[in-house]
Amino acid sequence: MSSNAGATTVVDYPAGKRFSTDDDDGTMHPIKPKARATSSSTNPQQPVVSAMNNVDYLDQTRPFFVKIGKGGLLEALEKLDKLLIDAGQTHIISKKEPVSWIGREITLGQIGLVNHGGLPKILSRPGRYPPFPLRNWWARSFQGRKEITETVIEFNGLTVVQVSQNQAAVVSDPQNQIFVIKNGGFVALATQGSYSVLSVVDQTHLPNVITDQTTRAILGHWHEVKSRSRMGPSGTAHEFVVATFLDIPANNCAILQKGDELEILPAGQHVITNPNITLRKLFTRGECQTEMPTKDIFTRDQVPVSLTIYLKWQLMEPLKLTTHGYDTPYEALRDKAQSILTQIMSHLDYSSMVKQRSIDPNDIVDDGTDPNTAFLDALRSRAMDDLHSAALEYGIVLKDLAVIDRQFKGEIASTMDKLTTRALQAQVEAANVDRENSNRVKKEQGSLQVAQVQASARKTQADAEAYAIVANAKAVAEALQIDAQARAEATRLAAKAEADAIRLKAAADQDVQDPFAREMEFRRNEVEKIAAYGNKTVFVPAGGVGGGASDAMAMGFAAGVGSDMRRGWTGEQQPQVGTAPKAPAK
Repeated sequence: MSSNAGATTVVDYPAGKRFSTDDDDGTMHPIKPKARATSSSTNPQQPVVSAMNNVDYLDQTRPFFVKIGKGGLLEALEKLDKLLIDAGQTHIISKKEPVSWIGREITLGQIGLVNHGGLPKILSRPGRYPPFPLRNWWARSFQGRKEITETVIEFNGLTVVQVSQNQAAVVSDPQNQIFVIKNGGFVALATQGSYSVLSVVDQTHLPNVITDQTTRAILGHWHEVKSRSRMGPSGTAHEFVVATFLDIPANNCAILQKGDELEILPAGQHVITNPNITLRKLFTRGECQTEMPTKDIFTRDQVPVSLTIYLKWQLMEPLKLTTHGYDTPYEALRDKAQSILTQIMSHLDYSSMVKQRSIDPNDIVDDGTDPNTAFLDALRSRAMDDLHSAALEYGIVLKDLAVIDRQFKGEIASTMDKLTTRALQAQVEAANVDRENSNRVKKEQGSLQVAQVQASARKTQADAEAYAIVANAKAVAEALQIDAQARAEATRLAAKAEADAIRLKAAADQDVQDPFAREMEFRRNEVEKIAAYGNKTVFVPAGGVGGGASDAMAMGFAAGVGSDMRRGWTGEQQPQVGTAPKAPAK
């Protein structure tokens, strides 16, 4: 089976001849036999496409075998019918004419299956097919209908297979040769033996997952198609794997083996039907990391220690790793790391290791004057360099190495644990004291801040109250001032109005020219004046016409009043003759 673009399909091929696929045009061409793959002859950047491909099974000439082309299933059935007639065989397309009034109905997109004495007959035209005795159904029986688009149709030796882009059908031909149909189909009539469809596989959703046991990364998916055969006198059924499907994600690859040859299978969808080809292992080309515990290692003073190291690597040449017999890069690094660390630890003392808890290759290297840095320097200069060089032999690039933990064992370990426990307890107690002091300081600081906030709040409240009092007094003063101004203005306006009234009245009186009217007004005023002051009031003129008589009268009146007053005062000051003076009132 030829491969699709971007994917390689591995199938069976005749002994002594191989074919490879050109991804550009999809043609097959023979290649020369290849020697066993070695690490020195393989380019890690150019994956070796397996030379275990075969010519497409559909391109081979086989009797009564027709590919389904653009015309679909009905065209392929007509071609097969013509091949049978040309070979002197019985045709498979029925000659019965459909009617529209009675019989079994065949609709568009369907075919009818008829058993004609053990041979298949196909009702390909839509319509109704009348039963016996309206039509000749001697030695014939109607076996049902099938959709033209069905994936597999098997009936009395007639086999129809049609698969879509993601499907692959595994078929066994009359010679028990296994082949795979992808993105196509065929119609075949087996006169000897039969075509058996063993399975139809969804290539993009294979059920089984292949994972790396160390990193838990998904390496790919796989599925095995098995054929059941009966063997022995008892006819016991046995299953045999006839095809293996692989779905390899990007940046991953698989290693195939045929005899002593190892080749790389790149990412894509593949199927293996050649029993001589074995799937060795799947690998990822991406970066991986894990923690690796080591076995007990003895120092120079015979103190056992167990390390836990951190490893980060990337597999560049899977063929080298598989050639050395390792299934995973971790296994190769584990063995080498154990060996290198054992050699380094055997030259170090216990005292030099307890000074350093962990190392990292990116740390700054000391100048070597401190004797306590022996463990750190040795792991940096030797473990990293030696393990990197050793990993290159397996096609692995070591990216990082670090010791993240170590455990001392034996009596010295228990003594160290006690000392460490005491030191840790002292550190914890000191930390607790510092924490309590810090908490107290923070509490006092918090109280001070609260007091400051409260004082600021009280000051703000007092300022607000003072401002309110000042504003209130100012408002009262302004109200009084406005009221006084209003009263003064009202008095001024009232006086002005009264003066204007008097002035207007005087002007009106002045405008009266009639003597009689003037006399009447004068008399009227006299009446009002007497009514106001009483009829016993004496009015004295104050000048004007007749002022001389009035003045004389006034002077006479004044002289009389003065004489009366003088007499009264003399009588009070001089006592009468013959009487005693009165005592002053107390």
